[in-house]
This record gives sequence, C-alpha cells and structure tokens, in this order.
Amino acid sequence: MSRDQEGAQTAEETPGDETDKMVSPEKAEEAKLKARYPNLGNKPGGSDLLRKRLQKGCARVWIPDAEEVWKSAELTKDYKNGDASLQLVLEDGTNIEHKLDPKTKNLPYLRNPDILVGENDLTALSYLHEPAVLHNLKVRFIDSKLIYTYCGIVLVAINPYETLPIYGTDIINAYSGQNMGDMDPHIFAVAEEAYKQMARDERNQSIIVSGESGAGKTVSAKYAMRYFATVSGSASEANIEEKVLASNPIMEAIGNAKTTRNDNSSRFGKYIEIGFDNRYRIIGANMRTYLLEKSRVVFQADEERNYHIFYQLCASAHLPEFKPLRLSNANDFLYTMQGRSPVIEGVDDTKELCTTRHAFTLLGINESYQMGLFQVLAAILHLGNVEIKDRDADSSLIPPNNRHLTAFCELVGVTYQDMAQWLCHRKLKTATETYIKPLPRLQATNARDALSKHIYAKLFNWIVEHVNKALITSIKQHSFIGVLDIYGFETFEINSFEQFCINYANEKLQQQFNMHVFKLEQEEYMKEQIPWTLIDFYDNQPCINLIEAKMGILDLLDEECKMPKGSDDSWAQKLYNTHLKTCSLFEKPRMSNRAFIIQHFADKVEYQCEGFLEKNKDTVNEEHINVLKASKFDLLVELFQDEIKATSPTGQVPGTGGRTRLSIKPDKSRETSSKEHKKTVGCQFRNSLQMLMETLNATTPHYVRCIKPNDFKLAFSFDPKRAVQQLRACGVLETIRISAAGFPSRWTYQEFFSRYRVLMKQKDVLPDKKLTCRNVLEKLVQDQDKYQFGKTKIFFRAGQVAYLEKLRADKLRAACIRIQKTIRCWLARKKYLRQRSAAITIQRFTRGYQARCLAKFLRRTQAATIIQKYQRMYVARKRYRQKQAAALAMQTILRAYMARQQYQALLREHKAVIIQKHIRGWLARCWYKRCLQAIVYLQCCIRRMRAKRELKKLKIEARSVEHFKKLNKGMENKIMQLQRKVDEQNKENRSVSERLVTLESSYAAESERMRGELGRLRGFEEEAKNKTNQVSSLLEELERLRKELSATQQEKKTIEDWAQTYRDEMEKMVSELKDQNGLLKKEKDDLNRLIQEQSQQMTEKMARAIVEETQQLETDLNEERSRYQNLLTEHLRLEEKYDDLKEDIARSSIVSKPGHRRTDSTHSSNESEYTYNSEFTELEEGSRAAEDVTRGIDTSLTLKLQKRLTELEQEKQSLRNELENKEEQFQRDDAEYKKARGAELEYESLKRQELESENKKLKHDLAEMRQSLLGDAASNTGAPGSPAYKVLLDQLNASCEELEVRKEEVLILRSQLVSQKEAMHHKETMTEPSVFVEDVSKLKDADELKQAYIGLKDTNRLLEHQLQTQRRGYDSELEALRGELQNVKEENNRQQQLLAQNLQLPPEARIEASLQHEITRLTNENLDLMEQLEKQDRTIRKLKKQLKVYSKRIGEMGAGQTEGQTSPGQMVDEPIHPVNIPRREKDFQGMLEYKKEDELKLVKNLILELKPRGVAVNLIPGLPAYVLFMCLRHADYVNDDQKVRTLLTSTINSIKKILKKRGDDFETVSFWLSNTCRFLHCLKQYSGDEAFMKHNTQRQNEHCLSNFDLAEYRQVISDLAIQIYQQLIKCMENILQPMIVSGMLEHETIQGVSGVKPTGLRKRTSSIADEGTYTLDSILRQLSAFHSTMCQHGTDPELIKQVVKQQFYIIGAVTLNNLLLRKDMCSWSKGMQIRYNVSQLEEWLRDKGLMTCGAKETLEPLIQAAQLLQVKKKTDEDAEAICSMCQALTTAQIVKVLNLYTPVNEFEERVSVAFIRTIQVNSSRFINTPLFSGHTFLCTYMKFLHLDNLKEII
Repeated sequence: MSRDQEGAQTAEETPGDETDKMVSPEKAEEAKLKARYPNLGNKPGGSDLLRKRLQKGCARVWIPDAEEVWKSAELTKDYKNGDASLQLVLEDGTNIEHKLDPKTKNLPYLRNPDILVGENDLTALSYLHEPAVLHNLKVRFIDSKLIYTYCGIVLVAINPYETLPIYGTDIINAYSGQNMGDMDPHIFAVAEEAYKQMARDERNQSIIVSGESGAGKTVSAKYAMRYFATVSGSASEANIEEKVLASNPIMEAIGNAKTTRNDNSSRFGKYIEIGFDNRYRIIGANMRTYLLEKSRVVFQADEERNYHIFYQLCASAHLPEFKPLRLSNANDFLYTMQGRSPVIEGVDDTKELCTTRHAFTLLGINESYQMGLFQVLAAILHLGNVEIKDRDADSSLIPPNNRHLTAFCELVGVTYQDMAQWLCHRKLKTATETYIKPLPRLQATNARDALSKHIYAKLFNWIVEHVNKALITSIKQHSFIGVLDIYGFETFEINSFEQFCINYANEKLQQQFNMHVFKLEQEEYMKEQIPWTLIDFYDNQPCINLIEAKMGILDLLDEECKMPKGSDDSWAQKLYNTHLKTCSLFEKPRMSNRAFIIQHFADKVEYQCEGFLEKNKDTVNEEHINVLKASKFDLLVELFQDEIKATSPTGQVPGTGGRTRLSIKPDKSRETSSKEHKKTVGCQFRNSLQMLMETLNATTPHYVRCIKPNDFKLAFSFDPKRAVQQLRACGVLETIRISAAGFPSRWTYQEFFSRYRVLMKQKDVLPDKKLTCRNVLEKLVQDQDKYQFGKTKIFFRAGQVAYLEKLRADKLRAACIRIQKTIRCWLARKKYLRQRSAAITIQRFTRGYQARCLAKFLRRTQAATIIQKYQRMYVARKRYRQKQAAALAMQTILRAYMARQQYQALLREHKAVIIQKHIRGWLARCWYKRCLQAIVYLQCCIRRMRAKRELKKLKIEARSVEHFKKLNKGMENKIMQLQRKVDEQNKENRSVSERLVTLESSYAAESERMRGELGRLRGFEEEAKNKTNQVSSLLEELERLRKELSATQQEKKTIEDWAQTYRDEMEKMVSELKDQNGLLKKEKDDLNRLIQEQSQQMTEKMARAIVEETQQLETDLNEERSRYQNLLTEHLRLEEKYDDLKEDIARSSIVSKPGHRRTDSTHSSNESEYTYNSEFTELEEGSRAAEDVTRGIDTSLTLKLQKRLTELEQEKQSLRNELENKEEQFQRDDAEYKKARGAELEYESLKRQELESENKKLKHDLAEMRQSLLGDAASNTGAPGSPAYKVLLDQLNASCEELEVRKEEVLILRSQLVSQKEAMHHKETMTEPSVFVEDVSKLKDADELKQAYIGLKDTNRLLEHQLQTQRRGYDSELEALRGELQNVKEENNRQQQLLAQNLQLPPEARIEASLQHEITRLTNENLDLMEQLEKQDRTIRKLKKQLKVYSKRIGEMGAGQTEGQTSPGQMVDEPIHPVNIPRREKDFQGMLEYKKEDELKLVKNLILELKPRGVAVNLIPGLPAYVLFMCLRHADYVNDDQKVRTLLTSTINSIKKILKKRGDDFETVSFWLSNTCRFLHCLKQYSGDEAFMKHNTQRQNEHCLSNFDLAEYRQVISDLAIQIYQQLIKCMENILQPMIVSGMLEHETIQGVSGVKPTGLRKRTSSIADEGTYTLDSILRQLSAFHSTMCQHGTDPELIKQVVKQQFYIIGAVTLNNLLLRKDMCSWSKGMQIRYNVSQLEEWLRDKGLMTCGAKETLEPLIQAAQLLQVKKKTDEDAEAICSMCQALTTAQIVKVLNLYTPVNEFEERVSVAFIRTIQVNSSRFINTPLFSGHTFLCTYMKFLHLDNLKEII
C-alpha cells in the first residue's frame, strides 16, 4: 500500500462526524513525520525567532501542498500572538488564509534567504527542515543541472536519466588530490576522500551506495571503482585495475535486468572490497553478493525483462559459434517473453555480449569455459519451454520427443528418459520404504521452474567465485576500500519474501548510519569543547529485534519450515499470537488473515504471507540434482559438486493427493543424507548481513544516497512527492534532524571576521580576531544560547546565520544608499554648474545678437525714412499685400486648429467607450466567477453532508443482522458440499486406519519411552520446588544487603564531610604558598631591574669611549689630510717634469714600429680565444715599444723611485703585522669575555636544572599524597596524626626550607652581578685607544701617515663591528634569560593551579588528570628540545659555510702577498735593458683531444656529476655542449668512427640517465634542455650541409665536420630534446599545480571584495592567506624563478617563449577547470578577482618582455569566463553580447558557468533558465572553435602545446 493510500485509509477509518478530525493524506503524512522527527525544523530557540520574523511581516514561509508537497508563500499581514491564521500570498499572486493548529499553534517553516538557495551542502542552510532540503535539491537539479549535493557526511545523488559529461578522465584528474569541500559535490569527491583517509589514517574505508531501484546505485558504484582504478594504478604488471572494472559488465549481464523503474536494475546486492598495497596501489579485489532474485529467471512482470545475459545470447544466436545452442528470438522462449518488452531502447544486446565476453577473457575465463556457461544458460531457456501436460487429475507427462527437452538434455549431457521421468515424478521416503509419486501438472511445472532457478543460482555463484579468483593477488593486502551496492527500501502493492529481506537489510544499514552520524556530530562538539547535550534519535533496534531476535519473524519462519505440515497460514497465526499484542511495530491488516504489517524506519509495509515458506526453504527435487550430477558435461558437474544431499530443511517435499505407483525399498546408504538439514534462505541472509555489518563497523563509512526524481525516466524532471518519500527513507532527514538539534551552522573565526567585518566598528576590531568575534557577537545576538564559541569555530543555532545575513544586508543597503546619495548630489551639482555656465554663455550671445539686431534696425529705420519720401505709394501697396497674406495664413492656421480639436474630442470619446466596455465585462466575469465558486462550494458542502449520512447509514447496516444474513447467503450450499467432501475424506481415512493398525506395535514401544520421559519430567518438577525454597532464602539475603548498603551510604556521607574539611585546609595552604611565591617574584623583579640598570650603564660607557675615539681619529684625519695635500703637490710637480721629458724624447725619437693588430671575423665557439691572443700580443708589443722609448730616461731618477717604492712596501708590511697583532689581542679579549659569559650561562643552566629537580620533587610529593589518600579513602583518616596529614605537614616543611634556599640564591645572584660589572669594567680599560697614539707619533713620512690612517680606519671599523656584535649577543642572551625566567614562573603557576584543581577532583580523576598533564609537559619539552637541536644544526651549517669562505679568502690573500713580496725582488734582479723576444701567434683549431679510455671520466664529469648551478654562475652556460662538440670534432678530425659512435651514444644515454635520476628537479632539466639544444645546434651548424653553411663565416665553415654525416644522430638528439622539453613541462606543472587554484581563485588578492558565504560540514579551503597558503605572488615568484633559471642556463629565447606560453596555458586551463567545477567560485566578486590576477600575469609578461610570445592569448578563455561572471545577464541583448564576447568558450562552458553562477550578496540576482536557453540558441551563430576544446565542458590538458613549433625551434 502506498503512502497516499495509507493516509486516505487512515482518514476514512477515523470515527466520529467531527470535521476537524478528517485530515488529508498530506497532513496525515506530515503528522507522521513530525511524530517521528519532533525537532525537525523547530530547533531550540527556533520558535521565538520564527515569531519575531512573522511579527515583522514580509516573511517568506513554506506551507503544505497536495501536489508540490511544500509551496512557498509570503506573509502579507503581521502575525500577532494568539492569531488563529496567517494571511499569505503565493508566488503566483494568489491570496490565501493559512489556519494554524489550535492545539499546537505550530507556525509554518521559514524560507532561507535567496543567497543560501542552491548551496552545495544542505547543512549550510540557515533553516534546516524538510521543505528547505527539498527546495534546495530541486533548484540544483532543475535550474543548475547539478545532480550531486552534500548533506553533511552524505552525498545525495539524483538520477538525471541522461548521460552527462562529468565522468571523464579530466574530471578525475581535477578531483584527484583535492579536499572534499573545495570542489563541487561529486561521487569522485567521495571516492577521493575515502582514498585519502585510507592513506592518511591507515584505516579501511567503505562507500555505502543505497537507494530505490532506478535511482542510480549501480552507476554510482561503478564510477567510484573507476576512480580508484584511475587514480591509484596497479601494483603489478597484471593490470589489476582493468580486471576490477571488467567485473562490472559481467555482473551486470548475469545480475541486472530491466524493471518498470530502471532499465539496468541490480537484482542482487554486492559488496566489493578493492585491495591496496602499502603504496596504496590496487592489488586485487573481492566480491560478496547478497540475495539474488532467482524468481526473475522464471517470471517477469509486464514491461520487465529477465537477466540481460539471456537476451544477449538470443540476439547473438546467428553467430556461428552459437549455432549448437539452438537459440532463436527472445520472444520464442517462455522465460524471456513474459514481460513483453524484449528490447531496451538504445541498447544493442549483441554489442553488450561482445563486451561481456571480452570481460570474461580479461579475467582469465577462457573461450571453452565461456561456451560452457552459455551452454548452461541456453539449456535453462530450453527447459522453460518444456511443455508438461495432464495425464489425469493427479499425474502429468511430457509428450515424447519434445524438442526443447531434447535440446536441454543434449546441452547438459543427461539422458532424455531420466529427465522426463523425474520432471513428472518424485520420491517419498518413509522409515521402511521409498515411494515414487507422480506429480500433477501444476506441481511438475513448479518443480521445473525450481530446477531452472537452482541451476541459474549455481551458475551465478560459480561466476562470482571465478571472478574473485581472477582478482586475487599474491601481494599482501595492506588496506581496502569497500563499495556496497545494495537495494534500497522497497514497498509495492504486493510485498513478499524478497521485499522483507531487502527492508530488513535496510533497517540494519539505517541503524549503522544513525549511530555513525550521531557519533560524528558528538565528536565535533567535544573536539571544539562546547557544551553538548545528548539528543534522542530514532533507534530502529525494536524493529530489528522484531525480525531477527529469538521468537522473531525469521525465527518463527525457520521453525515453521521445519514442521512437516507447515504452511503460510499457520505461520501467520503464530506471528499474530506472538507479536500482535506485545510489539507496537507489528500490526495485522483488518481485512486479511494472511498478511502482516511492520512499521519500518521509512514507512509501514504490508507483507503477504503467501510464498514465504517456499522461498525460505528454496526447495529443489533431489532427483533432479542427482540426474544433473550424473551429467557428462564437466562444467555442470563442477557446478553441483558441493550440492548438499538434502534439498529441504525437513528432508522431504510436502505434497498433496495422488496414489502410489511404485514401491521401492529405501537405500540405506542415503538414509543419513535425508536427515541432514541445510540452512534456510532467511538464516543465510541474516548471517551474511551480520558479517557485512561487522565489516562496515570495522571501516570508516562514506554514504551515497541515490534519489529517483520521477517514475517515468524523464531527463531532469523532478517529482517532489517521490523525492520527499525517498528523502524520508534514506536517512537524509535524520542527518538534518541531528544537525538541527544542535548547532548546524559553523564558522571559523577568520571566516566570521571576513564576512561580518561590515557590522563592526573600528574600535571593535582588536588584534585578537577571536576576542573581536566574541565581543561583536555578544552585541549582535543577545541570547547567548543561540551560539557557542569553540576552539577554532563559532557554532550557531539554526536561523542565526540568516539573522546575521539580514543585519549585514541592512548595513550594506544603508551604505549603498549613502553612497548613492553622495554621488547623486555630486552629479546634480555638476549638472547645475554645467547648465549655469551654458545659460550665461547663451545669455551673452543672445544679448550680443539683440544689440546687433537693434543697430541694424536703427540703420534700416533711417534708410526707410529716407526712402519713404520718395516711394510712399510703393510702400503702402507692399504693406497692404503683406497684411492680406498674413490674414490668409492666420485663417488657415485657425481652421486647422479647430479641426484638430474636434478630431481629438471624437477620439477620446471613442476610447472611453472601449474602456467602459472592457471594465464592465471584467466586472461581470468577476461576479460570475464568485457565483460559480459559491455554487461549487455549496455543492461540495451538500455532497459532503450526504456522503456523511450515507457513510453513517452504511456503518449501521454493517452492524445489523440483516447485513450478515445477506453476506452469508449461499453458505448453506457450501456447507453441504463440504459435508460431502468430509464423507469422502472419512472413507479415505478408514483405508488409512487399516494401514495404521500394522504400525500400533511400533507405537507401543514409543509410548513406553514417553512414559519414562514423563517420570523424568516429574523429577524435574520436584527439583523446581526445591529451587523455589532457595529463592525465599535469597530474598532474605537481599534484604540484609540492602541494610548494609544504607550503612555504607552513611559512612560515605561522613567521608565526604571530611573531604570538604580537608579541601578547605588545602586551599588555605595553597594561598600561603602563593603569598611566598609572590615575594620570590618581587625579589626576581628587583634583580631584573638591577641587571637592566647595569646594562644601561655599560652601554653609556661604551658610547662615550666610542665618541672619544672618533674625535681622536678625526684629529688624526685632519693632520693626514694636510700632509696628503703636500705629497699631492709634490707628486704633481714630478708628473709635469716627467711629461716634459717624455715630450722631448718623442720629438727627438724616430717613428717606432707599429704592433700587428689582427681582427678575426669568425663567430665560432673559439672566437674569444683568438681575440684574447691577438690582444695579448698587441699589449706585449706596445710594452716593448714603450721600453724602447724610455731607454734614454735618466736612470738615476728611476733608481731613486724604485728604492722609495721598496721602502714603502716594507713599511706597509710592518703596519700589516701590527694590525694583525692588534686583531689577535682583541680576539683574546673577546675569548675571555665569552668565557666569562659562558660561566654565566652555565650558572643559569644549573639554575634551570635545579628548578626542574624541584618540579620533579613537587610531583613526587603530590604522588605520595595521592597514594596515601587513595589507600585510606575507606576510613576516616583526616584527623591529625593520620598518614595523609603527615604527608601534607612534611610537604609544608619542605616548602619552608625551599623558601630559605631561594633567599640564599638571591644573595648569590647579587654577588654574581657585582663580579660581572667588574669584568665589564676591565674590558672597557682594555679597549682604550691610547695604544694607537704612540704608533701615530712614530710615523713621519706622508706615505707612512697615509698607510697608518687607512690601517687605523680599518681597525676602528673592525672594533666597532665587534663591539656591536658583542652588544647584540649580550642583549639576545639577556632576553633569553628573561624568557626562561618567565617560563619558570609560568610553570610554577601551572603546577600550583594543577595542585589546586587536583585537590578538588575525586581520587580516581586525580590520577587521570595528573597523567594527562605529565604527558602534555613531556610532549612540550620534547618539542622544545627538537627545536633547539634544529637551531644548533642550522648554526653549525652556517659556521661551516663561513669557514669555507674565510679559508678561500685567506688562500687568495696569501697568494696575493706572495706575489706582492716577490715582485720587488724580481724588479731589482731584472736587467735594466730587457731583451725584446718576438712571439709567434698560435692558431687554435677548436678541438679537444681525449683518450678513448678517458671517455667514461669525461662523461661522468661533464654530465653525471656536473652541478648546473655552478656551471651557470661561474662558467659559461653551454660549457658541457661546447666541450662535447670539441671532443666530437677531434674524433671526426682523426676519422675514428668508433670513437664518434661511442661518444654520442654515451652522451645520449648519460643525459637520459641523469634526467631519469633527477627528472623532478627543474634546474637540472632546464640545464640539460639548454645544453642538448646547443649541442644539436653545433651539430647542425658545423655539419657541412649547404643549408647551414651559407649562414656561416669562412672561418666557421673551415671548422665543419669533414668525415662523418651525423644526420641520424641529429634526429635522435632532436627527439631527446623534445623529450626533455616534455619532462620540463611536466616538472613545471607539478610545481605550479598546487599553487594555481589557491593563488588564482581562493586567495583574495583584493581584500574585502568577496565575502565568505556560509559553509556546511564540508569546509572549503580558506581564502584568507594563512601561513603556507599559496597566493598570486607565489605564482609570480615561481614564474620568475623559472624564467631566471632558463636565462642563466642560456636557453634559446624562442624556447623560453614556448615554455612561458605552456606555463600560462596550464595556469589558464587549471583555473578555468576548477572554476567550472566549483559553484562557490562563480560570482561577480570572484570574476573581479580573476581579472585582477590575470592583469598581474600580463604585467609580469610585460616586465619580462614576453608579450609577443602568445602566452596572453592562452588566458583568453579565463578572461572571458571572468567577464561572463561580471556582465549583465537578463535580456536578449545581453545574451547576444555574451555570445559575441565569449568567442573562446564553448556553449557547454558558458552554460556551465551560468548554471553555477551564485550570488554572494542579496544585491546580485541569479541567472534565469530562460536566459540560459537563449544563450544556447544564440551560441551557434557566434561561438567559434575555442582554444580549449574537448568533449566535455572542461579544458583538455594539452600537455605539449604546439609541438610543431617546438621542433622548428629545436
């Protein structure tokens, strides 16, 4: 019975005539739902908010509706408390009055704000109730074409009945690695979450897919398995993921069938465990099946089909290999023609069979086994066509030579006679004999069908077993993900055993689901540490107990199956007797004695008892099985090799009627087998279901609830009635109820701050965001029960987010009004000023014109006066003619005006008549409609009154005697007939009684045994009487124990009083300890202040010393300057003298021989070497010429200068030695200071150790106190002298002693400070600048003063630097000590607080709290130690680097000093007249010779062990390529082909090896891409081809290869370069991929533009830039790093442009793909963010000079998508503008963006469906082929864009 029928029946059965008790089906359903979910929609505090909203008016609500379930309406009149009804207006403008229930006064549900409609997660809705859920699903499904929606942890999937392009590989890649809340809801998101949790939590996962038939369960499970196979890959080379997917078409062929609700309905349940190894790759799978619908094999209802495999075989009967099966059309077989729908539209059964056979092959089932399976299936079809005819009333026969039975016997390999015999007969076994009994035709037909079902079930199990064998692997399974595809809750007109088992399984799954949802909700609140009251949720355990408990329905069914004459009727009577009065969930139908009703969690279901026993027994004739076991067909024997001998639980099949034809003695060898019992179907199903629940409870479940939108399989058609039934049945509303009972809306503090920043004043914003949110929320929402503050989130009651959204919208609206007011004022003023200026200008020009006209008039007047006297007659005549013409014109105008007035009057009168006509017609129609409504209403009332009277009359008649007489008319005849039948039966009983006489002897023995049993039972009765006496003694013992319990309670109260006294004493003691601790703190503060004063004094003294030294140095500097001026003057005089001498010599000398200058025009790689050599030769020749010129200079002057230079060098060396001595002395002083400081640090560390030991001691004392208290808790030991009292007294004494120790430590600290002060004073005396004065006084010469000044300045700078370093080190150490001291204080305070808290806790809780605190402390200490270790490691690495740098510098300085020391000596030893030796210029060939055995070293050093960064920075970028080419040229020069071949092969292999090893390092890949291209360019340039030689110089052509043609190797290296380029792009993509979505979409580059919308349980990634979050700057920095790396490596500019173009393509494609997959990103503000980000990328291109590389064009689709989000989207003109603007987007992409467009604020509007359809119509005329083309709306990842261009570049 359906829901509506049940509701109607309830209304009809309601007694009484009261009108208010008659309810509609919808109200009855609503009442049941509210009884079930009492808090759904009416959350705590929700009614008050609802009344406030309704009292304000204009509130939108939901009201029940018969057609649409819920209908939206708006309040037109303010609601006041006590009103009996609400005045509402529907969306279509209809005014209605909604009456409230006078008893409950429940108000209608409120609608959510439009901004929340269409949310991805239903839990994000502010108002959580059934109409909001239904409306949100409808909007997403119908308007946005989105079939997936989250509801907390549940994914709701609505079947679209249409193939959608959202399951491709691109979509899988887009969801892979993403968080579940970041992307739009999808089955792939659930699969990714399960996969991620399996890898992260090391816990097995399960995906539970449920729903009605036709809701899409099988497809959802298939896509989840495809996702795992695609993402994880295989752990072996067996392609196990392909095998896992190949199991789907096999199971669909043998287990799926067409039903009235679904063309591909799974008629069995399955649970697939997909196994993974420790690297989380698929290694295998295992499948478990549940409750195959075997009855479908032999019977199908109208418009349904048998299993697909039968129709696939019939459709392929024409194939040669299927000829032996003797198949034909499906309409020729009984088992495939009953549904009269053999063909599914759009499905080719022949192709489907090819797919099935291919899947069999892939799973290792060879062709012979496949043909065997098809042979068995064909035999089942032939068996169904075997016709059985009546022989007589009690027997039947099969006509001889039946062709279908012959075909069956040939196919299965059995004899025709045996099969024909046992299809019409059966064996009956008794204790002594075995009888063969003929069967009537009906029973024989049922036996035939039972055999067909049994064979198919065996075949099904065999296939499942072999599929599992094919999916089993030898690799150890580390974890698994289970996918459960199981039938949903079912209720039909007639419900039988199958529906009972299905609904039983759903009861178990629903219980598991409820417990899991409740557990997650509670864990969330406990994690956030907010108050949480346990809520009541619907527990269906009573229903489960009714079914599976002892004496439950299944237990009684199994018991009835064991009875020899058990029947469905007797079983029904047992159910009524057992459960009708004891269980409220079990009911009996009023009009039936063979049915029962169970109240399931989803609905009431009426089950018909007929057939329950037969289906539970699963009876098959034993002889049928024996015949099949004797078959010659190996596969059939294999199917039945494990068949149990007994075929029914009782060992026999009950039969009725018939006489014995043949008597056979029983076979004693089979007597034992008949006593064996097999498990019933119900028992097997219960056990398998229990195993399933254990598996699911051991995993983390993920739920997918499939919804069927309509019963007609219409694409994107939504039936609210069907949808709401399924929502109530699948647990979605249970999730909503649990969420709504608590705090369904949750915001992080950052999200709340970002969203509601507009509601805060500037003074409310504090540095602590958490405190800011707390203060603001307390002001906005007065009732603190409406929200709770967690550790990281704010939790809101239902409706509070909507209230905050209203406040935010009001604030924004007021701000908009103010902005509009100001702008309009500004515009009006601008307009006024502009009009005023224009008026003044017009006035100026008008007055000028008038003045000119006046002057002209005066001139004309004067002229007229002169002319009048001469032409008076002419003027008078002219005036007369003018007047005449004017009169005529005026008459014409006047007459025309009068005519127009008359015409207007007539026109107005005509229109007034038309208006009156229409108004009068409208009034008449209105009057007619009102009359018609009144008449209809009056008729309804009269008919209702008559119906009530008729109903009352019928009820009276039903109770009257006459009515029963009419009903019992004809019963006398029936009684007579029954009497005759009884007489016949008595005759038969007499014959039976004669036979029973022979059995009396055996019964006598049985009676003796029963007498003995009776005696034993009497003994048991005596024993029971004894037990009764023992019960009385036990009752007395119980009374005594109660008295002891009362005494114990009094003792407990005494102990509690003592504990309170003890607690007060402890609090007093703790307060005293706190006072002492305060004194210690005060003394420590004094010490800290003293340390600060001393440090300040030391700083001032150092500053004074530095000032004095600076003044002294300034004085010395002035003296040095004066001396330097004198030296400079003397130097200038000598230079002038030198120039004069030089000019004299030049005039008198002969013209010198010029140096040979060589210009080399070649551009080869050796050009720099030639240039360097020629320049070097030129310089040498120039120097020799200069020596010849200066040969005549005065040698005496030269000798003096040389001598002076030698002296200066010696003085310089002495000053350097003195400087080094000073530095060593300073370093020694510094070491002494550090040593003193080390002693201080050591003292502080000792102090810290003492404090730690003190802390441990306190803990030890605390532990002793706890032990003593716990040990003596039972007795009153709180008095003085008790162990607990002694422990506390000892601890108090120890605290006093510790106080004395602290006082002594204070004195020690003071003495330490005094010694530190003296050490600092000693250091200051050592840094006095007096030592430098003596050195300065010794210096006399100007050069010596100069050198001394420079050295002094360097020394001063060095000392200054060291002083500052020491000062900073001292300050940092001081701060560290202060921090440590503060930490010690805080630790002491924490210990005291912990002690106080522990004293207040009970003894059991104290131990747990102390252990928890100890674990926390140890963890923190461990983290601190790890952090210190890391700091020390970093310091060591830094010092090592500095040491290397210093050692390198020292080496260079040593070399420089050696040169400086030897150069003067050499100059002295050189002869005065050096000999000019001419040098011959060397011609380099640009080749590098190497030995063949050194080739490995060459490759190793140049390729394998080369570091790219060192080469790119210190050497030329293409060094490896140049060196390799020079080696290749030498091998070509010596004509060694083996050497050339091995060198090139080694080079290529080594490059591949290093790329394979370090292929994920962008720097390495970029370096080798550059060198490979450069090596390839060298091979091409010097190959000797004319195409390259014509661009070379003559010198370069001379260096071309002369002996070998390396064209093939050039092709190989070119391919290698392309491969490296592809690897570079892949590496670059791996680096950029995590940054793109976060930087381009999620991060708010323009802060405050886009507000954060409310989110549900699936939280998305925050758009606020936290630590570690990628931003746009991260992308730009990474792009700059890529570009700079490639430039450093010398990559070709064209290749760089190509790489940048590919980078921008990846950025654009990934961003657009995520935009198309994320509904929360499609908004106006996000479009602005994207356009700004794209402009930043373009700015980066402009800065790098890459605007012409084509990278900007790759971002065009993203730009157009961002513009699409921002443009107006209302009219047809807007649609045309969008189509003409979005040329780079496909129609599917445009429609997808418009469907996903989501307003963030109330000022934005959604895109209408009509506008989207207009876009689809107009898009064909505008949109061209886009840049990102593909079969879906996503951008296809074209990894290597423009590969042809790349080949040209390379």
